[in-house]
Amino acid sequence: MAKNKTKQKSVSVVIPALNEEEAIRTVIKEVPVNKIKKMGYKVEILIVDNGSTDETGHIAKKNGATVFVQPVRGYGNAYKAGFANAHSDIIITGDADCTYPFEDIPRFLKIMEEENLDFINTDRLSTVTKEAMHTSHIFGNWFLATIMRNLWKGIPFKDSQSGMWIFKKEIWNKLHVKSCGMPFSQELKIEVYKKGFKCKEVIIDYRARVGEVKLDGWKDAVRNTTHLFIKRMSLMGF
Repeated sequence: MAKNKTKQKSVSVVIPALNEEEAIRTVIKEVPVNKIKKMGYKVEILIVDNGSTDETGHIAKKNGATVFVQPVRGYGNAYKAGFANAHSDIIITGDADCTYPFEDIPRFLKIMEEENLDFINTDRLSTVTKEAMHTSHIFGNWFLATIMRNLWKGIPFKDSQSGMWIFKKEIWNKLHVKSCGMPFSQELKIEVYKKGFKCKEVIIDYRARVGEVKLDGWKDAVRNTTHLFIKRMSLMGF
């Protein structure tokens, strides 16, 4: 009788990108593929090109990543396309601008394994410097996180806007994340908490971005604040 083969563990690193030709090669090369493989995981790197007009997609392919094009702009749209095309058990995310520490992936995986977690969020704000994030953005992130923690008592996340998450893909289809834009990040965390998944937040070192800044600080802050209240009211049946 043939023995049942144990399915190999796997990781999909999903990275949305919009005109990030200056940074994308460095970001891809920072993913410690060999270390992850030594932990028993298969690894794929997926770049979601969200309508770039530069060489982002070409450079990503040249450096070993799989590229999917999502022409409909939007942070949430890019991630939804990436998750739909990810083939692995665990999804790990981050931006394509060198701000997030992809070299820490083995540490995240070890924490997830040892604590049997469904979702890990990363906390940039506990160690952030003014060199990495403008003072107004630090305040904006703190403001949004404070609102979220007051609207959802007990939610364990200090950084509501962090874009680096580690989670089991199986939970994605159980989450009701509607946002197609920047509020996607906070809505994902709210849904994870609301649905009762086992989650944790870990501190990371956040770095200064490479390339052009694309966030529209105050407009994004207003949109995200409005989204938090609308989300809360919708869950209360309004």
